[in-house]
Amino acid sequence: MNRRTFLSSASALVAANSLSPLAPRMLFGQNATKADHELRIAPCTLEIGPGISVKTLAYNGQVPGPLLRLREGTPVTIDVTNATSEADITHWHGLAIDPLNDGAMEEGSPMIAAGHTQRYSFIPRPAGTRWYHTHTTAMDNLSIGTYTGQFGFLLVEGRDEPGHYDQEINLALHQWEPSFVPMVENMREMSANSPLTSGSDVGYKYATINGHMLGAGEPIRVKKGQRVLMRLLNASATENAVLAFPGHTFKVIAMDGNPVPNPQSVEVLSLAVAERVDAIVEMNSPGVWVLGSTLEKSRQMGLGIVVEYAGHKGKPVWKDPTPAEWDYTRFASTAEAPAPDETFTLTFRDIGAQHGSKFDTWTINNKSWPNAEPISVQKGKRYRMILRNGSGDQHPIHMHRHTFEVVSIGDKKLSGLKKDVVNVMPLDTVAVDFVADNPGDTLIHCHQQLHMDYGFMVLMKYTG
Repeated sequence: MNRRTFLSSASALVAANSLSPLAPRMLFGQNATKADHELRIAPCTLEIGPGISVKTLAYNGQVPGPLLRLREGTPVTIDVTNATSEADITHWHGLAIDPLNDGAMEEGSPMIAAGHTQRYSFIPRPAGTRWYHTHTTAMDNLSIGTYTGQFGFLLVEGRDEPGHYDQEINLALHQWEPSFVPMVENMREMSANSPLTSGSDVGYKYATINGHMLGAGEPIRVKKGQRVLMRLLNASATENAVLAFPGHTFKVIAMDGNPVPNPQSVEVLSLAVAERVDAIVEMNSPGVWVLGSTLEKSRQMGLGIVVEYAGHKGKPVWKDPTPAEWDYTRFASTAEAPAPDETFTLTFRDIGAQHGSKFDTWTINNKSWPNAEPISVQKGKRYRMILRNGSGDQHPIHMHRHTFEVVSIGDKKLSGLKKDVVNVMPLDTVAVDFVADNPGDTLIHCHQQLHMDYGFMVLMKYTG
């Protein structure tokens, strides 16, 4: 059974259970009150560059979708209308909410049938840079799922502001017109994923920041002396990214919306699929610059945006940064994390293309979804999850409905770095701690759409 077959079966189960007490507020249909926010999934044509348009699916006809600003702890309702011909679903990434509202079919969240509206009702928490996106399966259909423009920023505002700043800018990265390509032979010069193994993968023709290729659309306009808060989101289906802003540094103050224990200024940012970074940038190098991928071919595909200082015009300048290894540990505390109550290990690897598929099948502890053995936890306990990457690929591992603390990378111990996605490098091991404080089925998976669709998922279940 593949993921698509499982989803079809689960949809029937949800429909059969729709007479439960939760159904009136959770499932499809009209509601007498107007929602706080409304999103509409529909086809659209997006002009990403001069004479270059892509057909995609988007929220409210724009990419990224509408910016949603919510208050931590204040209940919210969001109506999502599916104006497409196929069922879809919306996931509220990074929020500690209940499984039915989370937007993952594997946890029991209902799909939104074609032509129907679903109301999501939840209390947003924790504060920070979150986002929303489709969580539907795609398999080998590269025109749906996270290959589309279905993503947007969701900012949960709390009591604490992330430092003084004069301007805030939200930047979302995405790739377009995907196709099947040989992984190693064609991708090394244009991919930040740096695979070690061969096989089929997904490549792209174009890339954008905020729906426009480099040089298209409006530049970011700044003034000398400004402090700019940049929220950067990698909304790609499969591509990690490495970014630089010549003449400037990024002072990283939060990752995945969570303040870091040790804010640091860096010349280069690494963003795995689904990761977010909040950074303060001091505007102290007047001119016209390119903020973009450190890979030349990625910039040629469009992965960049122009930053223009007031009073300055001319051709945007790019300068290659000094090569640097991305290291989560520099933003963390060096103190060792407390010992957990229990520890479990997830080892993941690919087992090659199965049953005529173009892509490799992925396993967790030697089993693929939906046959992967569920993880059992008890409410209130602190768990250590050891993530062992037995493959030659990078894997951005996402845990739904919880925040975890990164406690070791290889032999390096750390603490205080809280995230909901961590990129596990080829043949490396990362350990993360979390408290089982949000009962209900919880999905853990690689956030690369390709890997998730082909087996790279497991459920965590509360048993007490």
